[in-house]
Amino acid sequence: MLRLLLICLSALAALHLTPAASAADLIGQASIIDGDTIEIHGQRIRLFGIDAPEHDQLCEAGGNQYRCGQQAALALADQIGRQTVDCAPRDVDQYGRFVAVCSAGGEDLNAWMVRNGWALAYRHYSAAYVPDEDAAHLAGLGIWRGTFDTPWDWRRGTRQGAAQVESQAPLSSAAAVGQCAIKGNISSKGERIYHVPGGRYYDATMIDTAKGERWFCTEAEAVAAGWRRSKL
Repeated sequence: MLRLLLICLSALAALHLTPAASAADLIGQASIIDGDTIEIHGQRIRLFGIDAPEHDQLCEAGGNQYRCGQQAALALADQIGRQTVDCAPRDVDQYGRFVAVCSAGGEDLNAWMVRNGWALAYRHYSAAYVPDEDAAHLAGLGIWRGTFDTPWDWRRGTRQGAAQVESQAPLSSAAAVGQCAIKGNISSKGERIYHVPGGRYYDATMIDTAKGERWFCTEAEAVAAGWRRSKL
């Protein structure tokens, strides 16, 4: 028994954890901090191997800028919903946050964020999610529907925009024209109305993700989410 206890304590030390931070502390309802950071039972957890746009970061799609950092956080929140999140720690970073692979409902959330275009594979630390990034890139999902600065360059203040990202690989033709260009707007009366390109109010409609507004790739997606098409 003593030998088993010593082995467990050694394993925790290897992860820079303390015995007080048990596995149970990393399972439960999650609060979303941003697109790659959550909190469970007061423990900050950084999603391993991915990097999402920063909270205040802006990206471009369809000729308009939008808050892609907020959009990424909302996407993660929508995916988790009220499900229990289970995180497997890999390390502790310089800020004292756990670095972990987290799942909800059997879905790898790290992979889901990259595969849906709301985060990039953080190649500096892992190549685990590169195939997911390639798939999102080719499909023009999430931030790949337009142009953006990589989060690590944004943090450094190196913001060269489209040229920097497009140099990684050619976008598909669908992504080049803004595949997810349908605007999901919430009116002053609280009505959820979506606008398609060419519609009367499309160009004048601005999307504010902080209010719950969002972009859609297809009309079917917008309808399924509870939006109706603009009458004009």
